[in-house]
Amino acid sequence: MKKIWLSPPHMSGNELKYIREAFESNWIAPLGPNVDAFEQKLANYVGIDHSVALSSGTAAIHLALIMAGVGQGDIVICPTFTFAASANPIVYLKATPVFIDSENSTWNLCPDVLEEAIIYYIKIGKKPKAIIGVHIYGMPMQLNEIFSLCEKYEIPFIEDAAEALGSSYQGKKLGSFGKISIISFNGNKIITTSGGGALLSDDLSLIKKAKFLASQAKDEAPHYQHSEIGYNYRLSNICAGIGRAQLEVLDERVKSRQANFDFYTKELRKLPRISFQNEPPGFVSNRWLTCIIIDPKLAEGINPDRIRLHLEAKNIESRPLWKPLHLQPVFKDVPYFGGNVAEKLFEQGLCLPSGSNLTENDLSVICNNIKAVFHKS
Repeated sequence: MKKIWLSPPHMSGNELKYIREAFESNWIAPLGPNVDAFEQKLANYVGIDHSVALSSGTAAIHLALIMAGVGQGDIVICPTFTFAASANPIVYLKATPVFIDSENSTWNLCPDVLEEAIIYYIKIGKKPKAIIGVHIYGMPMQLNEIFSLCEKYEIPFIEDAAEALGSSYQGKKLGSFGKISIISFNGNKIITTSGGGALLSDDLSLIKKAKFLASQAKDEAPHYQHSEIGYNYRLSNICAGIGRAQLEVLDERVKSRQANFDFYTKELRKLPRISFQNEPPGFVSNRWLTCIIIDPKLAEGINPDRIRLHLEAKNIESRPLWKPLHLQPVFKDVPYFGGNVAEKLFEQGLCLPSGSNLTENDLSVICNNIKAVFHKS
């Protein structure tokens, strides 16, 4: 039986064309025409003026924090319900992450808890230096409420749209809301450059600074001269060729992932013990991953891990939802604000296979196996 993966890469067919162009023109070095074209097309798609292609989304967050002025001892607010890469760059800069609980509707950063944390740190003379907001599983966060708080307290907002390329909020593409925004092109994302990411902004001065820092911070000089610490963070011209071809089919990939979600909801909502991530009016998710919640009060002994292990035995990959960062051993001493919304999501949730190359037969096999677990109970 073939393996059904959680979220595998899905090639368009044109990737080799752009890679071949790079080889034939000998643009194998880190930058080149593929990088230039990829950056421009990405910015056009998102609806923002500029983008910088980088080696990872993590590198993009790191640079965004540097340009927000984050340094040793600063407070940076981050959701707890996210991948560690959203928070690790805070620690790179010797700043202190502060984790915030989710809200029940979209599973994203809770505005009420966010304000509680902001007020607390202002009162003790440690006003947060930046707020990182993450669109989890492609679902937009409550941007109006969060922007209102950022403006009220004059705190820079960094938009982590790593999982949300192709999603939109009130008709505007995600990745275009932050003073600085970031996107990931890791191999499991909705489109990929093998590994990679991007930083986006309408502010040309920030973009120029990001390119400078990402290219080892080389000063204008005939020799190698450096007045700042730089990083080797630029995306290669080869990988950018993959990205160019992937952008050509991005809208198709979004439709496929949304169709997966529709199939799952149609089949699994017949089981009253299963619910899905909510999409409020004006919020459009790319449905990067379809996730289910299993109500323990109704599930009669069935839990996400039981389903995961059953699927694994059938050669089907699934995965628990993000383990909250405040529960991670590496962050055990980090301040946390909120209740147990994120903890419940982790305990009760499961990510289902969501690749854009899933067939209807694949989806039927997955759903039938999930139903089989319930029918056995």
